[in-house]
Amino acid sequence: MSAGYETGADTLKARLYDALELGVEELTVYSFSTENWSRPTEEVSELISTLTSRIAQETPELHAHGVRMRFIGRHEDATGELTALMESAESLTKANRRITLCVAFNYGGRAEILDAARRFQGGSEEDFRRCLYAPDLHDPDLIIRTGGEQRLSNYLLWQAAYSELVFREEMWPDFTRSAFEDSLARFNTRARRFGGRAAGAQPALTASSAHQLSSQRVTTTVDDRSIR
Repeated sequence: MSAGYETGADTLKARLYDALELGVEELTVYSFSTENWSRPTEEVSELISTLTSRIAQETPELHAHGVRMRFIGRHEDATGELTALMESAESLTKANRRITLCVAFNYGGRAEILDAARRFQGGSEEDFRRCLYAPDLHDPDLIIRTGGEQRLSNYLLWQAAYSELVFREEMWPDFTRSAFEDSLARFNTRARRFGGRAAGAQPALTASSAHQLSSQRVTTTVDDRSIR
């Protein structure tokens, strides 16, 4: 099973570099959910071991490419080694601006809202947002769900209020650059109204293809529960 996790990590690295070329500014990926602790102990251990080793291995290269790394979720349940690596990666890459890679570990949308509610002292919606795990990140413009499922599965529930959704049949290790570009092209055809009137609504982006996204701010998240 560890080989499958390594393949998934290789796919993430490849799509991250594709995102850089395609002008995506923020990419969030779901690595481990709060519900995943219910899986067999050996599977959980292998997944966390893979995540730990890949953060240690990839951080210097990602830093060299200008990638800012962020980690969201309940990290108090992580191993000491993993917690230290996440904190070190965030500290090392915090000034990078080419793209932000946000990894959701021990994350659940309901848990995030509950944790935010515990810190919330009252005020506006924006005040509540400041209590979320990463209030500095944008709400995702696009959520891509691979693996043939058509649901959010407790993923970025607050942030996804007006996200566009694209559902893919491919399992995450088979999610190619072509599939990524096709997903961005579908997003490009959407008319985003954010609750406004339909009349005169403009497409999600003015560019005519995914290759022309370099001047646009696109925040993308990828969710594939099949590999978590």
